[in-house]
Amino acid sequence: MHKLVLAFLLAVIPVGAWARDSAPILDQRAEDIVAALNHEQDPADVFGLNFLSQVPPEQLDMLLGQLTSQFGTLLGVEFVEPIGSTGGARIALRFERAIGKGLFQLEPSGERKIAGFRLTEFQPVEDNAGKVSSDLQALPGSVSVYFAPLEGGSPILSINADRQLAIGSTFKLYVLAALTRSIAEGEHGWDEVIALGKRSFPSGQMQDWPDKAPVTAQTLASMMISISDNTATDTLIRLIGRDAVEAELAASGHSQPSLNVPFMTTREMFTMKAGPDDVLAAYRAGSASERERILSDIGDRPLELAQISEAFAAGPRAIDVEWLASGQDIAGIFRHIVALGDQTALDILAINPALSEDQQAGWPYIGYKGGSEPGVLNLSWLLRNEEGAYYVLSMGWNNPEAVLDQPAFELLSQRVLALGSTGE
Repeated sequence: MHKLVLAFLLAVIPVGAWARDSAPILDQRAEDIVAALNHEQDPADVFGLNFLSQVPPEQLDMLLGQLTSQFGTLLGVEFVEPIGSTGGARIALRFERAIGKGLFQLEPSGERKIAGFRLTEFQPVEDNAGKVSSDLQALPGSVSVYFAPLEGGSPILSINADRQLAIGSTFKLYVLAALTRSIAEGEHGWDEVIALGKRSFPSGQMQDWPDKAPVTAQTLASMMISISDNTATDTLIRLIGRDAVEAELAASGHSQPSLNVPFMTTREMFTMKAGPDDVLAAYRAGSASERERILSDIGDRPLELAQISEAFAAGPRAIDVEWLASGQDIAGIFRHIVALGDQTALDILAINPALSEDQQAGWPYIGYKGGSEPGVLNLSWLLRNEEGAYYVLSMGWNNPEAVLDQPAFELLSQRVLALGSTGE
């Protein structure tokens, strides 16, 4: 995640540019932020021109609306804590049902307006599983949530945990598991050098790397998980073989593995969705062997990024033609990876925990993989507590009719995660 950010810091103020008596103006500007967000003060009197050029008032209104829809009215400033003598401060804003924490930065001279402001985490107040569940189930489309001990036991929150949903790039967990098993069995090694394979399309960076650039398996896996690099993913699928990933899918206990057979590469998925409707319909209705033939037929078809952009321009596109899993299935693949006992695989999962430092408190280990496309969102964490017990939190949301509100879903994930510390 992608931390929820109201606005990125838009200016870097040199350390030492401020006098030590800046606390009063910081306190006042914190109050001004609340007043501006609540339409009690003109944003132009509070935020600098550079800030408003990138985050106009209507965008502030939209983002605040997302917050108040979940956490209630913005009530005021909870605290302001200056950061050295830089003209910056930590800030906490009190909503009816949460404390929102973040940072703000003042301009170094003139009227000392706000140069940057962001809220990065929310601590629910008087929240509980019932309230969170109600808000999740009110989302348009289909939702699945599973927050539970990895090895079984009563879930902290479970909503349609057995429902098959499109998971986007979270499917890459299965590729990581298959690679890890192949290494355990001596077929490959983390330090094995591989020529980068056929280019896919973003997300990622490796589509811009030189043809057949030499990279290690560990680098490919790290890029696949941490920044969801699609070219790295496809290279690994070709290295270990489609059959190996499908075998791992079944071995992990996926409840309906046939939904993902044949196991598509990302380029195949893009080619399919950017192609004609009759091919999509044939793939959707076909047997595994018929689907394999279709993938073979489209394998060498030329494809440009503009075609993909056009295919998704109108919103969700055939979200049932991709990788599918339930929350319980995601728990299964995390359980499978843990059981393989490879620290390198766990380290790769932990490169990008997708949680703020404060949100990581109480979880010494956090692994993460998420996925998204128009109409599809998935956020999945592998968590280990202070006692060494693993938990899984997997949240999925699908709507074939509309683009999803990702910041709102991320806010909900923070509320769900907080249930693990409150016990409610």
